[in-house]
Order: sequence, then C-alpha cells, then structure tokens
Amino acid sequence: MPGRRPTPLMLALAATLLCLLGTSTPAPAAPQALPSRTDTAAQDLASRTDTAAQDLASRTDTAAQDRASRTDTGPQPPPPRSGTAPQDLASRTDTAPQPPPFWADPQADAARQVAAWRAEGRAADAELLAERIARHPTATWLADPDPVAPIRRAVRGAAARGQTVVLVAYRVPHRDCGLYSAGGARDAADYRRWIDRFADAIGDAPALVVLEPDAVPHILDGCTPPEHHAERYRLLSEAIARLKKQPRTTVYLDAGHPAFVTEPWRLVPPLMRAGIAKADGFAQNVSNFHTTKDVLAYGARLGELLGGKHFVLDTSRNGSGPPDFREALAWCNPPGRTLGAAPTRSTGHPLADAYLWVKHPGDSDGECRGGPQAGHWWPEYALDLARRS
Repeated sequence: MPGRRPTPLMLALAATLLCLLGTSTPAPAAPQALPSRTDTAAQDLASRTDTAAQDLASRTDTAAQDRASRTDTGPQPPPPRSGTAPQDLASRTDTAPQPPPFWADPQADAARQVAAWRAEGRAADAELLAERIARHPTATWLADPDPVAPIRRAVRGAAARGQTVVLVAYRVPHRDCGLYSAGGARDAADYRRWIDRFADAIGDAPALVVLEPDAVPHILDGCTPPEHHAERYRLLSEAIARLKKQPRTTVYLDAGHPAFVTEPWRLVPPLMRAGIAKADGFAQNVSNFHTTKDVLAYGARLGELLGGKHFVLDTSRNGSGPPDFREALAWCNPPGRTLGAAPTRSTGHPLADAYLWVKHPGDSDGECRGGPQAGHWWPEYALDLARRS
C-alpha cells in the first residue's frame, strides 16, 4: 500500500523539532552501569578480610611486646649455684679482715704468758692478754753480740705467712749514755762487723729496720760525749748504706719524739750527717707515749724539712698519751697508760708509712716503780695495759 504523504502541518512540526534539537546543551553522558551485586559482595569481603588481618597482626605485635616487657622487668630466676659461688666467695674474701702485714712472734713473751696463765687456770687474764697484746706483731730487738740466729728465725716465720719482719738494731757504741739501757758494741770495728752480719742474716727477705733508737737525739741533748759524735755519725751512715744493700730492706733512722727535741728543725743537720738521705725515712716515738695525732704532726713537719722524708711511729703504749714529764722518771713504766693503734701500713697520712709496736707492751722501761731491768718482761704491767685498753 502506497505511503501516506506528509501534510504541510506535519512538515512544519518536523522542522520545528529539528531546530530545537540543534540549539540545546549536550546531553549528559550516559550513566555507568551499576556494578553487579556479585562484584560488590566480593569487594566488601576482601576489604573486611584485609582489616581483620591487620587487626590480628597488630594484636600479635602488642602481645609480643607485652611479653618482652614483662620478661625484662619481672624477677629473674636465680642463676645456678655453680655460677654464683665464685663471685660470692670473692665478695666475702674482699670484705674479710686481712692479716697484718707484719710478723707476730708466736714465742714472744706475751704469747708464752698466755700459755702459762691458761695452765694455771687464769683463763680470763689469759684471754684478755691474748686478744689485746699477744696476737699483735711486735718488733724483734737485736742487741746481743750475735744477731744472726734470732733474725733468721724471724725471717723464716715471716716467710711462711708472707709477712714482713720488723727489726730493731740497738748496739751502737756508748748506747743510752750509760743509763738503763747502757751497753753496745765495744768499738767502731765491732759495730761494723755486727751490722754486716745483721744485714747478711736478712738476706732478700722483706724487712723493716728501726736503726738505733735515741742515737741521734742523744747527740743533741748532750748525753753522748762530744768526742763520740763524729764516730756515731759515721757508724750510722755506714749502717744505713750496708742495710740498704739488701734488696727488700727498708731502713728508718730513729729521730726521738716530740718532747725529746721540741723544735724539729734542730734534728735536720744531725740526721743529714747520719745519712738520712740514704734511708727510707725516720722513726718516731719509739718506746714512748705521745699520741698518734701529735706524732703525726711532728713527723710531718720534720719530714718536710728533710725534703719529704717518710716516717714510721711506735703506737704500742700511746693510747692515753704521755705522762706528766715534769715528774721524776715520768718516762719509766708510768702508770695509767693504754695500748695504741694496732700495727698497720694503713695510716691515712701521706708521709707515715706504718704504725708499729716497736716497744713490746709489757716490757719494762727500767728498774723503777717495781719493774725489772729494761727490756725484761713484766706481766703485771702488760695485764694493766690490756685491762685499761
């Protein structure tokens, strides 16, 4: 069937429509197709899986850090005993009291007295004497013609304990001005032979020698006659040189005490003439009673005047200080004395090398106040010192 011919009205409507379409804004892009429900579900599941994995990893790291923290800060289990025992033993050894550096003679008068009193049933006195006197090292005095046997015995005893012997050389001619401790070598030649044998007996053992108590101060106080001064200076200087040939011997030349020569500077020239420059130092307060404080102060002044010389001091009976020296024979067995600091090298003073018990507590100063001869054992005096200390 033939097509219908458009009417004029239809043509006008078509022209109008084409005009309108040609002048309008572009149509918006066609909307994207929405993802399917299957794709959306898969993406949501993947997102939730990743989040859960991250959360689990975070919790695992936190738990591990917490365990590490508790392990670091919590109490540690005790190490095995075999590992701690040596350290514990070393600690105890470091803090345990150390043995004295000087040798104590087990056959000294005080030790023999302890044994005698125990046998007699005087247990309390024996223990007091043992604790306060007998157990402490004292010097070995050499004044007899033959010094060899006692020195060798002391050296052997000290070597067994790794200790130093303290020896006193006390045989210079014209000793003690003919007073309580009078005696000494016959002449200079006899003294030189004696010192040589003295030094030989020491050998290479560690020894501390206090050389000739009072020998230099008695030159200053006029006690030693002037005709003997030059000989004494020479003998002391030679003795120092001879003793210092022993490789482990230290020598301290006696220089009295603070009341003997009150101005230290007066001792400098005679000590220099006596060879102090070759010695290790000087000795103070031998057999006397001046307090440690006073002796340290005096010794420091004298040491500085001698160019920094060191010294040792006798503390055996200086616990209560000196008696009243205005009294007659105040120095001889004075009552009321007490023991001083125990022998040690730890003095706390830069110039003081040691506190020593040069005088044996209990040895008499001489025949005064009921005491025996000088240097002889007096048990009653020893016991009084122990009881008061």
